[in-house]
Amino acid sequence: MARDVVIGIVVAIVAVVLVLGFLYLSIRIVREYQRNVVFRLGRCIGTKGPGIILLIPVIDRPVMVDLREQYLEIPRQTGITKDNAPIEIDFIVFHRVVDAVDSVVKVQNFAGAAENIASTTLRSGVGDMNLDDVLSKREQMNAVLQTKLDEVTERWGVKITNVEVREITPPPGVQEAMTRQMSAERTRRAVVTEAEGTKQAAVTVAEGEKQAVILSAEGDRQAAILRAEGFALALSKIFDVAKTVDANTMRLQYLDALKDIGASDATKIVIPMELGDILARALGNAKT
Repeated sequence: MARDVVIGIVVAIVAVVLVLGFLYLSIRIVREYQRNVVFRLGRCIGTKGPGIILLIPVIDRPVMVDLREQYLEIPRQTGITKDNAPIEIDFIVFHRVVDAVDSVVKVQNFAGAAENIASTTLRSGVGDMNLDDVLSKREQMNAVLQTKLDEVTERWGVKITNVEVREITPPPGVQEAMTRQMSAERTRRAVVTEAEGTKQAAVTVAEGEKQAVILSAEGDRQAAILRAEGFALALSKIFDVAKTVDANTMRLQYLDALKDIGASDATKIVIPMELGDILARALGNAKT
């Protein structure tokens, strides 16, 4: 009797374990950014998730697919530009799965396939560009690589969202030439800046001298105007006073002036105006 009880307990425990194991294998919790691609007896029946999903143990085999955007680092690659210059480039490819079934069914190893496709695409893209374009038009090269990669990965249910070139290493000779060019450009800018400063200083000095000359001329003009106005005012005053002087006073001043001239040490002979009139009359009478 006791033996039957023990057997029953063992059977119950085994049954519970089997049920728990069945439930563990049947019930899955899928996150929001994940999908389970389910294969039933080798045939793909679609995707399940997110949330709680039920699977048939042994019969169903799930493959987890992450729908978040991911990045793939492409190792340094060597390409030949259109003008036959070897150049090394490494870049990052950003991608995300848009069709979970195609990403599992149509490609075995997306990372490896994408890396090889990126390498060949890079060589093809660089081969269509000159070295100067590769160094200066990085955004254009990013766009070309993204477009060409997306054309290939689209059939795998994967979308290439962005391609970013991280580093471009030109040949040593080109690096030396770029260094010399950069140094020459800096020297040119320094010379141009110095010349601009000298020019600006000369212009400022010339403007200052011009303003000084203008101000000096303006001062002289104002002084001449004031002197002329003073002289005109003095003459006006003299004329006003002269109008009030009678003939006798004028004769007295005239005689005083002759007296002063006669008393001076001058060697010149001054003939009074009246004597000239007398002589002119006498000569006129003699002729008659």
